[in-house]
Amino acid sequence: MRTSWKDVPIVAVEDGKPLVSRNDVRELLFELLVSVVRAREPEIAEVLLGRASLDTLPGELRIPALQATGIWFQLIAISNELQAMRTRRETEQSGNPDDVVGSFSNVVGEIAAEGYSAEAVQEALDGLCVGPTMTAHPTEAKRVTVLQIHRRIYRKLTEIGQQRWAPREHDLLVCDLKSEIELLWMTGELRLERPSVEREIAWGLHFFREVLFETTPQLYDLVEGALKRHFPDYALAVPSFMRFASWIGGDRDGNPNVTAQTTAYALAENRNAAIRWYLGQVRRLTTMLSVSANVVDIPDDFAPALAGILHASGCAEAIAQRNVDEPLRQFTAAMLRRLEAMLGKGNGVPYPNAEAFRTDLECLSDTLLKIGGKVMAQRLVRPLLQQIESFGFRTVALDIRQNSTVVNRTLAELFTVIDPKAEPVTAVSPRWSGRIRDAIRRGERLDPSLDRTRLSEETRELLALFDVIREASTDKSGAVGAFILSMTQSVDDILAVYLLAQFCGLATAPDGSGTINLRIVPLFETIADLRAAPAIIDQLLGISVVRRSIRDFGNRQEIMLGYSDSNKDGGFLAANWELSKAQKQLTKLGKKNKIRISFFHGRGGSVSRGGAPTGRAIAAQPAGTIDGSMRVTEQGEVVSSKFANRGTGLHQLEILAASVFAHSVKSPNEAELKDVPEFEEALEALTGMSLASYVSLINEPGFIDYFNQASPVEELSLLKIGSRPARRFGARDISDLRAIPWVFAWSQNRHLLTGWYGIGSAINSFIAVRGEAGRDLLRQMFERSRFFRLIIDEVDKTLYQADLEVGRLYSGLVVERETGRRIFGKIEAEYELTSRMVREIVGNTDFSTRFPAFKRNFDRLRPEMDSIHALQVKLLREVRDQAANASASRRPINALLLSINCISSGLGWTG
Repeated sequence: MRTSWKDVPIVAVEDGKPLVSRNDVRELLFELLVSVVRAREPEIAEVLLGRASLDTLPGELRIPALQATGIWFQLIAISNELQAMRTRRETEQSGNPDDVVGSFSNVVGEIAAEGYSAEAVQEALDGLCVGPTMTAHPTEAKRVTVLQIHRRIYRKLTEIGQQRWAPREHDLLVCDLKSEIELLWMTGELRLERPSVEREIAWGLHFFREVLFETTPQLYDLVEGALKRHFPDYALAVPSFMRFASWIGGDRDGNPNVTAQTTAYALAENRNAAIRWYLGQVRRLTTMLSVSANVVDIPDDFAPALAGILHASGCAEAIAQRNVDEPLRQFTAAMLRRLEAMLGKGNGVPYPNAEAFRTDLECLSDTLLKIGGKVMAQRLVRPLLQQIESFGFRTVALDIRQNSTVVNRTLAELFTVIDPKAEPVTAVSPRWSGRIRDAIRRGERLDPSLDRTRLSEETRELLALFDVIREASTDKSGAVGAFILSMTQSVDDILAVYLLAQFCGLATAPDGSGTINLRIVPLFETIADLRAAPAIIDQLLGISVVRRSIRDFGNRQEIMLGYSDSNKDGGFLAANWELSKAQKQLTKLGKKNKIRISFFHGRGGSVSRGGAPTGRAIAAQPAGTIDGSMRVTEQGEVVSSKFANRGTGLHQLEILAASVFAHSVKSPNEAELKDVPEFEEALEALTGMSLASYVSLINEPGFIDYFNQASPVEELSLLKIGSRPARRFGARDISDLRAIPWVFAWSQNRHLLTGWYGIGSAINSFIAVRGEAGRDLLRQMFERSRFFRLIIDEVDKTLYQADLEVGRLYSGLVVERETGRRIFGKIEAEYELTSRMVREIVGNTDFSTRFPAFKRNFDRLRPEMDSIHALQVKLLREVRDQAANASASRRPINALLLSINCISSGLGWTG
């Protein structure tokens, strides 16, 4: 039952207008929501006020009650976001930007205080490359329409708090806010159909149009301000270091809905989004730059540039007549025509590439500087130049992802077609490796006259994809990013992609002596693959065409690390330790071969998928492994929580980039990242014991039945949250289940075991063997090892969010009662043990002291969450009981799906 809000008075209403006297945003939102709900479903208001429980409501009231609770969770998230931004502003107002922990001003201040030179700072800036990457499988459970309403609510709250309005004006603003909440109620939260990939592409680009295009130049301003504050005697240059990427429309690993045609569509949409943004910005320049040649002396060298661009515009005379004596306005009007031509409008000459557009902007900026318009150049033109550098004519670099098994099957089929008389060779054949290497060495290509209709659909599709990649790579725009090879298990898996690229015309020389014009990035996902990664990369770097190709791409080899599958494979501690070790070994390997290794971290929203706080997670990476360059995935609901609003979006970009910068400069000298043999030996032992405990649970007889029945994992397929199937290839066992539904399911039943299971047994065994000295060692590691402290802190927080009293309700859904009791008993015992062991390591420090905001925010939701879980268990029974009845009511299913949305909103992530 609700306790935290039951005594909150409802807003008084007079003549249809709410009269709000208090300033608290959360109270205002709650009052307005209850007011809306009371007008429509009076009985449901009692649930919001804590006077009734969800699980005791009659069937017809469940859906509206869940809808009201879900909306309340969404409004809480909006108020938390708004409050976070207010807190940052208040911190800066009362002190200075250095006081915002993790900001560039804070980080640069620390670097300066620790005695790093300006030269070291400039070197780090010059090598900085930060790549947030939007992924192709959004776990976002909310519709885009709902997200748009959320954005309007956020902006309305910001507007209410900006000025001292007259009472009449204040009441009108509050009425506007209430109308948005009414609209949220009437819009409906569930998707009626699974989103197409095309809609996912639009979803991803939405955040660029609304936030990221605009906030990226603002980020560079923050960096400049920090450098001027702490290195005032040096003219340090800030490069445009943000490089956004996306998997949306390029990730086909197990998703049959992503085709070569889809990828071509994504590339076109990404390009058009950037061009349309520049159109808006240049149109604004045309409106504003009313500089008159009768007032200002225009430099002589501007005339040829103006004549050239007017000619290219296709309407020189009309522009000159419309903007007489306003040469800068003529110049930008002509730029506008060239941009429009890129979208097929008018008869101007399209810009051939982003560099040509940039050249015109630089000419405009130089002219403004020469006529004394320094501020105009800085505030009007420079942001556009910075956007060109970061987004080009592509918005994002579109990564392509495919599974190694598909690549190998395709190549095996092509070998048979090329030489039908030869003995068939496949990835398991002894001749496979030699056949690939020989073909690469000879520069072998496919016969252009090859009849592709003779090939399987899978092979035709992959060849068509490489055709799209080749065509998109000709203009050097960077529109195609990397080819991510998932489930990389051998060097031959990687070479197979090199050969397919060579087959399809991506080689720069016909005889095998050139390079492959495609960045190929292996993805190591499982525990076994992470352990094998150093040997695989060592072999790879010994191959000539690979080394030459790497050199063409800045002498840097990118490697992707999978947090999700490694966690599913071995548990939280084992996954994180293997990831840490792999990075250290691969970095050393790169140095030995005189190439730079950069890492692409495949992190998700939950802790189980690498979703720890950004600053702390990056700070805990092994020393020297970032070296200026880092890519991270931004997945699903994480994208909307970070980038739905500009203030939050700018803050999140700053925390990410500043953390990468700080690690690059400081990590080699930081004591908390030093390799301590005694610590590493302990971690190795803990990992082995944790992995053994985790695997013991996974292999427990009846565990798969428990997982399927004690969670809504099967029912998740009914929730239309993404275009991708829940399983890679239609299998029915855990090994082939995607990591997202794996984590999603364990969060829905509040076991959350993917974030803690096995760690208690590991610590307990370690102390049992080593005694008091072992306990003291673990406490030292907690104090002195940034990696170990992050692990323990995140386990502690996950244990706090887990609730095995709620979990017990779900265990009762297991048909075989003895199986349910036995497996839940094992989970419960490990939970108690892990809680006790963590308390021993942290010194029994009170949780509210260590994580007060986290505890406070979750405690506010816990009563409602308990009520939703109790109802969800009832709904699961009802839905499963009526599964065989085709004519049964959809009401329990819809209520179940709403309960899933509510729980994910309450936790703040889905998977």
